[in-house]
Amino acid sequence: MKLLHTSDWHLGRSLYGRKRYEEFEQFLDWLTQTIEQEQVDVLLIAGDVFDTTTPSNRAQSLYYECLCRIAASNCRHVVVIAGNHDSPSFLNAPKALLRSLDVHVIGAKAENIADEVLVLTDSNDQAEIIVCAVPYLRDRDIRLAEAGESIEDKERKLTEGIRSHYAEVCALAEQQRETLGADIPIVGMGHLFAAGGQTIDGDGVRELYVGSLAHVTAAIFPASIDYLALGHLHVPQKIGGLAHMRYSGSPIAMGFGEAKQTKSVCLVSFKGKQPTVKLHSVPVFQTLQRIQGDKSAIEKQLQALSASDTPTWLEIIYDGQAIIGDLRQQLEAIVDEGENVVEILRVKNNRIIERALSQPQDLVTLDELNVSDVFQRCLDAHNISDEQRPELLLSFEEIITSLNEHDSRAE
Repeated sequence: MKLLHTSDWHLGRSLYGRKRYEEFEQFLDWLTQTIEQEQVDVLLIAGDVFDTTTPSNRAQSLYYECLCRIAASNCRHVVVIAGNHDSPSFLNAPKALLRSLDVHVIGAKAENIADEVLVLTDSNDQAEIIVCAVPYLRDRDIRLAEAGESIEDKERKLTEGIRSHYAEVCALAEQQRETLGADIPIVGMGHLFAAGGQTIDGDGVRELYVGSLAHVTAAIFPASIDYLALGHLHVPQKIGGLAHMRYSGSPIAMGFGEAKQTKSVCLVSFKGKQPTVKLHSVPVFQTLQRIQGDKSAIEKQLQALSASDTPTWLEIIYDGQAIIGDLRQQLEAIVDEGENVVEILRVKNNRIIERALSQPQDLVTLDELNVSDVFQRCLDAHNISDEQRPELLLSFEEIITSLNEHDSRAE
């Protein structure tokens, strides 16, 4: 029996204003072909199917067309869990209809926890695997907030909430296996942040809980899990060095920081309950490249790229000493002289930024600040004492987390 583990598609995501639907479509075509070629029996999608809780019509079309194609293939089952970017109610809405295609969707923590335990059958209708399909667990799903809690109290409650949820789900899975009398594997799924997990600057991965809390360790997962398929982090990696606990990573580079990273999906073959994991590389559908240096170095690299025949999206980081106000226009002129295969999506002019930051605060514009920067400046403007700031910052982070988790699709 073979399964394919993938996650973090982020359908609908753009990059500095450029839509990426062609890349997503090419990836989904490749995925469908890979499932056929590798004779995959079960597809696991570990969250963040979409980039926002209100995906565009085109993003939705790509998702449903892909599911229909996979349902018509040799793949017997698809299991989809929600990530922190997904709308639980949106994913769950067509749940009954998709079930007729053997697509199992868990968009939110189930009212009846047994609904997160899926017994999947083979072509002879015999149980062959049990999947503990745990979606992204929101703060309110696993922690009862109380007045006067310290950060340590919240950390402990969050971690214990995640631990107890997996313990309960896996205990039910073990009971199912015992009832079936079949020595079949138990596969866990989840969308969370493992302690020590590797991220890349600019990948858009955000903290799941307030104050970077609940980075769980491998020890939080029950020993009965034979393979753990996680989503959220975009870098393919093991958890705690364990080969059977993995992030598949995102299938395409979500930002220029990931440009040199080899993307992959996990192909997992079982012999009895013992998994063998192979990383299957995903092709690059749109070349991203970051070039950096002074103006002379950047111009040389631009000329070389413009002479190539590989369509490339560029991020340029200028760190020369001279202050050049019209740098982008000069670089665009070089690109226009080439074969039109290079497109500059972003120019980061470090010298201009340094000059702006050295000026008085009232000359800094909002587009140079994030929401946390603005709140910090608000505290400064109102002369808030150092003793009061930690609690106010924590409350602010809770509000931002609540806004990020709000399901605008729900009634």
